Amino acid sequence: MSQDWFLPIKQVIQAIQSEAVSDAATLERFRIQYLGSKNILKPLFSEIAKVPNELKKEYGQLVNEAKQLAESKFKELSESIADQSSHADIIKPDLSLPAADINRGSRHPISIVMDRIVDIFSKIGFAVAEDREIEDDWNNFTALNTPDDHPARDMQDTFYLRDFPSLLLRTHTSSVQSRYMTANKPPIRILAPGRVYRNETISARSHCQFHQVEGLYIDKNVSMADLKQTLLFFAQEMFGPDVKIRLRPSFFPFTEPSAEMDIYWGLKDETDHRITKGTGWLEILGCGMVDPAVLQNCGIDPNEYSGFAFGMGIERQAMLLYKIPDIRYYFENDLRFLKQF
Repeated sequence: MSQDWFLPIKQVIQAIQSEAVSDAATLERFRIQYLGSKNILKPLFSEIAKVPNELKKEYGQLVNEAKQLAESKFKELSESIADQSSHADIIKPDLSLPAADINRGSRHPISIVMDRIVDIFSKIGFAVAEDREIEDDWNNFTALNTPDDHPARDMQDTFYLRDFPSLLLRTHTSSVQSRYMTANKPPIRILAPGRVYRNETISARSHCQFHQVEGLYIDKNVSMADLKQTLLFFAQEMFGPDVKIRLRPSFFPFTEPSAEMDIYWGLKDETDHRITKGTGWLEILGCGMVDPAVLQNCGIDPNEYSGFAFGMGIERQAMLLYKIPDIRYYFENDLRFLKQF
């Protein structure tokens, strides 16, 4: 007689154990059948009242076991379906396809031109010298024969450090030359590339930060003819063997005599007319013989040694070579611009 009461429960337990779910739809059917508001276990609970007293405890335990089995089975099947779904979203790679291109970076036009200039002068014995960008007044101005009342010392041109008024952001890489001359004896033949800063209004043709390459050659019997021949060699290597140059008298505190060098750019199109102001000539650097006072300030005997120096802006050289119309492009980190190089 007792078997008649337990048989329906055992059949349900066996059915739960044998259930196999393959998708979300069959999982939902399982939930409704065994755990829904009208599941098949509810009538079995209702039968407890009819079960003989001596079997009630065993009967109740078995019905609870069936319910717990249904809950654990549902949880197990839910996790299995979720795992299958996540794996289904994974796209298997086609190993026969060619590899994707590597997204390589580009060299900055300033770096390209600076390295090119350094390479040209290295062919004639110039070594690279680098130093700090935060400089003191002596090496940036005084050692280079810049008087206290010179306009370059004005706050409108120079960035001074607020808490250290004797320190500033270097306005030219000539400070590298003064430090090198102080620490080394002639002969000296160096090239000083680097970033410099001036308190200028940012526009298409000027910026508060830019790059320079300055050269210095000191030895016995160095003349203006040596300077001109060196700069002619540079211009021919940089702009082609047929380039024309000219030196125009100018003034710089640290050189005497001083000059500005132009190259003949030509008047082929409207852009040439604009950048050369209709003359065809374009200034690319300043130069001159090192002032004896500068040599003396740096501990070099001007009666025994002489030398020349020159300095050029990298941005202008790059603008010429690559037809770049706006200096601000160099500092905006726009990939559309940079990828061209």
